[in-house]
Amino acid sequence: MFAKTRKAIPSLAGAAVLGALALGGIASGGTAAAGPMVDVWKAATCECCEGWIRHMMAAGFAVKVHEVEDVEPVKEKSGVPGPLHSCHTAVVDGYVVEGHVPAGDVKRLLAERPNATGLSVPGMPQDAPGMDMGTGEPFQVVLFGTPDGTMRVYASH
Repeated sequence: MFAKTRKAIPSLAGAAVLGALALGGIASGGTAAAGPMVDVWKAATCECCEGWIRHMMAAGFAVKVHEVEDVEPVKEKSGVPGPLHSCHTAVVDGYVVEGHVPAGDVKRLLAERPNATGLSVPGMPQDAPGMDMGTGEPFQVVLFGTPDGTMRVYASH
């Protein structure tokens, strides 16, 4: 399943880029930045997701937003384990990014290219990008979908 997901997801992102170029820009909620395209699936009413999108754009990522009624089917199709769910799901260069993962960790993921499905910040930690509550509470980024099925801490903040 992982191989199918990794092959299908880049073609979706590529189609989004080509569609945006054909229309002369990215649809609402996005930008035509020079960095990798991040496709984000979120509920229309989620403000913290908007904060994370701004964080990613400020870090140089291009972002395409897909507002959906229910993000759960996207999470399931993308292989995000239940305990790692958060409010939004994104895909960048074949990797799944679940929740409020810092842009620096996404850049590291793309540079290292581990054999995994992606990264998650489970739940909605108060100080993760997009939440930005300034409480000083630490949070962790989890790498998931490795060939042996293990999950591991990828970064601590």
